[in-house]
Amino acid sequence: MVKTHIMETNPDRDHAVESNGMTASADSCHNSDNGDRSIGAMAPSPKSDSNFENEPNKPLEIEMGDTSKNDGGNPSAALPPRMGGLAELVDSSLRSLQSAGSAILNMAFFKFAPQPNLPFPVTSKDLGDLSTERTHQALARVLAKAASNLPPATPGEAEHLKSTKLQLEGLVKRIGTEDEEEHSKAGKHRVHDMENAANALATVILRSKPEEGIANDPADVGFRREFFGTNAIAEKKLDSFLKLCWDAVQDFVLIMLIVLGVIGIVVETTIGREDGEACGACWIEGAAILASVCIVVLVTASIDYAKQFAFIRLTRSLNETNTKIVIRNGHQLSVTDDEIVVGDILSVNSHNLASIPADCVVLGPSTSGGLKMNESSLTGESVLIAKNPGDVVLSGTTAVQGSAKMVVIAVGINSVAGKIKAHVYESSDHDGDGLDGDDESPLFSKLEKIAKQIGIAGTCAAFLSLAVNCIKGFAIDGVSVQEYLIEYIVVAITVLAVAVPEGLPLAVTLSLAFSSNKMMKEQNLVKHLDACETMGCATTICTDKTGKHCRFLICAKVSRNFVTKNFSLSPFSHEGTLTANQMTARAIYTTKTDFSCKDPAVTLGKFVKDSADRPHESTLKLISTLISIDTMDESTLDFQGDKVVGSTGNPTEVALLVLASDFGYNYQQIRNLTRGRSDKGDLAEYLVEGKQVEFSSARKMMSWAVPMEDGGYRIYCKGASEVIFARCNHQLGKSNHCEEMDEESRSTISATAEAYARRGMRTLALAYRDLPSGADFDAKSDSILNSDGSVALSVETDLVFVALVGIEDPLRPEVQGAITKCYQAGIDVRLVTGDSPNTAVSIAYQAGILQDFHFSVSAEEKVAANLKPNVLMEGKTFRRRVYRIDDDGNKEFDQTAFDKIWPHLRVLARSSPDDKLTLAHGLNQSTLFADLKACQKLKQEDNISVFPDRQVVAMTGDGTNDAPALKRADIGFAMGIAGTQIAKDAADIILLDDNFASIVTAAKWGRNVYASIQKFLQFQLTVNIAAVITALVGSFAFAKTPLAAIHMLWVNLIMDSLASLALASEPPTEELLKRDPVNRSKSIITSRMWANMLGQASYQIFVVLWLLFAGPEVFGFDPGHLVESNDGLYDGYKKENSEHFTFIFNTFVWMQLFNEINSRSLEGDFNVFKGIFNNALFCSILVITACLQVVMVQYGDKAMHVVEGGLSAKFWGISIGFGAGSLPVQQVINILYAWGDKLVCLHAMRKRMTKNRRLSTRNIDADLRDNASNISGSSSQK
Repeated sequence: MVKTHIMETNPDRDHAVESNGMTASADSCHNSDNGDRSIGAMAPSPKSDSNFENEPNKPLEIEMGDTSKNDGGNPSAALPPRMGGLAELVDSSLRSLQSAGSAILNMAFFKFAPQPNLPFPVTSKDLGDLSTERTHQALARVLAKAASNLPPATPGEAEHLKSTKLQLEGLVKRIGTEDEEEHSKAGKHRVHDMENAANALATVILRSKPEEGIANDPADVGFRREFFGTNAIAEKKLDSFLKLCWDAVQDFVLIMLIVLGVIGIVVETTIGREDGEACGACWIEGAAILASVCIVVLVTASIDYAKQFAFIRLTRSLNETNTKIVIRNGHQLSVTDDEIVVGDILSVNSHNLASIPADCVVLGPSTSGGLKMNESSLTGESVLIAKNPGDVVLSGTTAVQGSAKMVVIAVGINSVAGKIKAHVYESSDHDGDGLDGDDESPLFSKLEKIAKQIGIAGTCAAFLSLAVNCIKGFAIDGVSVQEYLIEYIVVAITVLAVAVPEGLPLAVTLSLAFSSNKMMKEQNLVKHLDACETMGCATTICTDKTGKHCRFLICAKVSRNFVTKNFSLSPFSHEGTLTANQMTARAIYTTKTDFSCKDPAVTLGKFVKDSADRPHESTLKLISTLISIDTMDESTLDFQGDKVVGSTGNPTEVALLVLASDFGYNYQQIRNLTRGRSDKGDLAEYLVEGKQVEFSSARKMMSWAVPMEDGGYRIYCKGASEVIFARCNHQLGKSNHCEEMDEESRSTISATAEAYARRGMRTLALAYRDLPSGADFDAKSDSILNSDGSVALSVETDLVFVALVGIEDPLRPEVQGAITKCYQAGIDVRLVTGDSPNTAVSIAYQAGILQDFHFSVSAEEKVAANLKPNVLMEGKTFRRRVYRIDDDGNKEFDQTAFDKIWPHLRVLARSSPDDKLTLAHGLNQSTLFADLKACQKLKQEDNISVFPDRQVVAMTGDGTNDAPALKRADIGFAMGIAGTQIAKDAADIILLDDNFASIVTAAKWGRNVYASIQKFLQFQLTVNIAAVITALVGSFAFAKTPLAAIHMLWVNLIMDSLASLALASEPPTEELLKRDPVNRSKSIITSRMWANMLGQASYQIFVVLWLLFAGPEVFGFDPGHLVESNDGLYDGYKKENSEHFTFIFNTFVWMQLFNEINSRSLEGDFNVFKGIFNNALFCSILVITACLQVVMVQYGDKAMHVVEGGLSAKFWGISIGFGAGSLPVQQVINILYAWGDKLVCLHAMRKRMTKNRRLSTRNIDADLRDNASNISGSSSQK
């Protein structure tokens, strides 16, 4: 026999357990075989005032049976069912254990627990193997190793250490056998043993307490991270800069330029020289071409290199939003996934904390709701897996049903998902940098198409130049092939070089990267660069009302080494998409009385208690008990004295808990002292007796049943008012007695709920029912259905109505202005919410989503019943109308039916996440715009204009179930604060502030990205058109281009990098939100852009050709084609760089610089300098480019193919003057385009009026003839 000493502090502790139950009363609403039940609240057990740490203790000897006997070796078999004072003997973490034997085991360990810096009895490899195998036998092996590696006991305590080891060894022996059926007697022992094993794993091995977690001590956390590893995967190895340079040099045009440079050096240093002629610096031009190629390659590689670091920053930013709730020192803390360590206790539920960040083991005791996991991300199996205490839950999986506490056993590369991720990162063929999808965007497709077309045109021009020069030189002039062929090829390559916009991808990348960085500062975290420009095309935003849960107000930000606290003054922690997410109970209907608090300075609880019709105290107690029991553990309040200063969890539940607190009841005390609900103290072992039926979107309600003192259960229910109300047959009367619910009472409650909803409040109903012993919690109702049409549970019917609570959530102040901007920008906004129709209508009308014209003309009240058809639809009606049943009985989507609804639809109430997916799919696939008759009918009858292209859908979401809709939408917005990790993973953009106004900001920046790229295209194509024509004319006339290849490389360098960055840096203006969305089927080059490009290119071509042919005579210098040819001016003349061609080059560049200012406007603004000084980057780049041009011309000499010594001040002034001429030329273009546009409009108007006049005349004549014949017919009859 093993004798164990237990410290007893309160021999009467059993009374606390026994007394827990329902108070007796003669009044009853439900009868059972256990007798009448009270409508009063559950009587809490008296709380013991003893304390293990500061009360005098005395030893209590308990003899434990031999573990080898027929009781299966279960040490708890030798113990009394409940022992007085046992729960006080150990820390609160041990109170959740099911048996006294396991409590003794853990108490004995904690009494002799080693210091935190001593090694753990198992290694990270042992725990990693447990994650990999995921069997009870693997858990037994871990426990066995721990038993053999327990630290030595202090002197005199060897007996206690021996007892602990025996407990572990007995547990190992029992769970190490093959699994048995759970429903058998032996199987039930196994469930009990697995709970003990899981708790022993946490307490004995990992030194963590299921109720208090690990110590929030930097030394302990750091030691765990050092011993077991960190929960962060090493970042993917970056591509080296040299590799990126090699990738950049693969461009076809750059290869051609390299060939050109090499050929130039070879020709000039060998066959290009006369016999006996010294080379000198003849190689410099070819070397300059190669140097220019190097610059382009280095710039491209630098951008790609910076892009890698940008993705690292993005990943880190995302990691900062991946937070979980852990328990440390008995407090719930919000920490990032990377900060989780082995031994942390995770609180997981399927609502908002569903993603598992590390491998864990489920702790006991098991709850009635059970935990079911979706492991398809790792196993590929879509079947939900039930998890019980002792089972391993893998990182990367998600909880889809139930809740549980878990202890972390493996993190980082030691976890299953971490091993896979690390393996992928080490794979040489993995290119997942998170931006691979950019090339698939519509914008990139358009740009690639344009680049290819220009490339083909440039190649044709190059071959034309080569062919014409060869015919002219060899066939007509009879020049030497050996002497001039290389020169003709160089000229052709130069034409090709000036034609191809090789810097276009670089410019787009710069624009997108710059914009995404700016969007980050405005609370938009862009995960995919192409989402920037896609948002510029958005035609519809489907938004929810608010987030599902909130964080701590007094939030502990846990770093790797220390913990700090940040305090906020807001009563709640964060705001929702449309609403402030400051959910507050403002009205309650109970005991046939409506209590509506209109004074915002007075709480509802105080208003009710001060009211003359104040309900009976037992009613307030019942309401508070119902709220306290039937809410999630994650919903908590933080107090400073009696004042609520913070909260965490579901905002709606938080509002209810605040109401209970205002009634004068402590929700935590009620939870802790209710058998079947408490997971603390000596009542924790009875938690399994409670029955939880969790909330789901299908049921729209939540229930929790707890045992009563004299047998049976009381089930507390809360949920959507119409759902609960339909299940109630009784109600509380004014005298606090239960009454039958008659039709008058039903009408009154329904009218009250509607009145609350009209005030924009969410309505929740509270109810309960007493159940007999042996009630079947799985039985289905014969008549009641859930919201989704499934059969309801029988225990959730025949309820007693307790109260109707109205909870309001005010709009954010900036929402109305943001939605007004959306409508001005041609973007429809649709509200998708789970609220009741009237609540949804009230919110939508306040926000501006619904306007007066959406209601019937005669409607005075802005309620759901007064809306025009299809403007509002409930989820069930929506599903019924857009889905049809095929011949095989399968449900399929009906696009035709959907197209009849969506142009009108503005509010989708009582919706489910699947409705979001259906809405996104239907809008995205709609081709209604192609049906001109239907569009005209909508315009004439309902004044609805359908966008003339496919709908581009932006969707907001925060929940796990929203992820499919976010992926299906063109742009998915996840909430950075309220969003689950799965929603963030599925989204394209994360709203860091959960604010609808930030979506409008994204739309503005998206349009600005598109406009910036259009500006750059307008600038670059103008250069290309002018340069190609100039090069062709020069090659035809003189077999030499006035703009050398090195000149064009310099121009390209300007427009490819500096100009693209300058134009991309143009900030968005409010004018962008006054245009219609970008039509994705139209060309990116508009007619106005063509006018600007052709007008400016014509001016530049005229100036260059005039200088080419008339310049020598007008300005008195030698013709450039003669100066740059051997024997050009006289026999024996040696070629040199000409002042003529240098002058042309300088003038050409200055025309581009001034045209860069013109390119800031796409619509032909007369004031092209408007706002230029607001963009310091643009001004800086313009000045830097001008300075570089001065340096190149004055000091470039042979390297830049310019005249030695540069140009004189006279020619500098003329060059700048010709360049400035681009500004008045743009005004001429604006005037001519405006006149042409008016002429086109007038012509179209005259054509339409002529057509209408013909139609009107024909119709009137036909009517007159019909009337005349009718009159004559009538007269003849008379």
